[in-house]
Amino acid sequence: MAKTRDIVVISGGVGAARLLRGLIDVVPGSSITAIVNVADDLELHGLSISPDLDTVMYTLADAIDPERGWGLRDESWNAMETLGRYGDRHWFSLGDRDIGTHLHRSAMLGEGATLTEATESLRKAWDIEVNILPATNDRVSTRVTRADTGETVSFQEYFVGLQHAVPVASVAFDGIEQARPSPEVATALANADVLIIAPSNPLVSIAPVLEIPGIAETIEESTAARVAISPIIGGNALKGPAADMLTSLGHRCDAAGIAAFWESYIDVLLVDDDDASLANDVAKEGVVPFVTDTIMDGAARREAVARSTLTAAELSMGAIQ
Repeated sequence: MAKTRDIVVISGGVGAARLLRGLIDVVPGSSITAIVNVADDLELHGLSISPDLDTVMYTLADAIDPERGWGLRDESWNAMETLGRYGDRHWFSLGDRDIGTHLHRSAMLGEGATLTEATESLRKAWDIEVNILPATNDRVSTRVTRADTGETVSFQEYFVGLQHAVPVASVAFDGIEQARPSPEVATALANADVLIIAPSNPLVSIAPVLEIPGIAETIEESTAARVAISPIIGGNALKGPAADMLTSLGHRCDAAGIAAFWESYIDVLLVDDDDASLANDVAKEGVVPFVTDTIMDGAARREAVARSTLTAAELSMGAIQ
């Protein structure tokens, strides 16, 4: 345990952010890098908004709104109220302090900075230890096709505007074939001792990272310990539409289904105690099951899951000395 480790976490939003908080407390001497999905990003009111990057950043800064799970705590909404007065009402709300983040990011991007550079500026301002990297500096956009109407909408229109309450026929990532990982992402992946796929939605949080050309191949060929945490417990997701989306798109919606989904990228899958009966099914997918408590509702349980993740890597791969 004396060796300084390079830990890389493929990340979506809330679940990844909680795991990262746990890792900070468990392995403070290690280098931790979050490679974060940006296919949920959008432009609104002239601002560049990166929901997953901001959720990770605000959580690691201990500034996240604990009730909503996104945005900043103790927010005010004066700007949105003023926009409403002008007749500009929108289903995507931005808090006043949160707007400051988007103003800073947008200004840097407008001056020619990359999204990686803008994110680093924000990370330093919040004094965050974890390296936070956008998966790519290129524009990638998740597009969701509704099964009920055949209409294709952006992810945020589906997730926030429609409250992810409609069936999904397909998911695609516009721009993914032209996108490339940044040099910082490529270096982090190449140097990783431990690669973790966070318990995030496999279809719209993890897939748009893995499908960026070059990332999946690097993870497949990596000699790092490769571990994931199932985001599905008892056939359900703790938060968000992952279970409904998996079912709608014909995937098995349990830990074994997650193992099948990620078997090329992981060696070990953390399976919640409630799904212990699925361990053999996970093993049949060529993935080693590690049964433990995976719920992270509080600091103690976040740290416990972080420890279990690293123990799984150590026992199964021998990558942590």
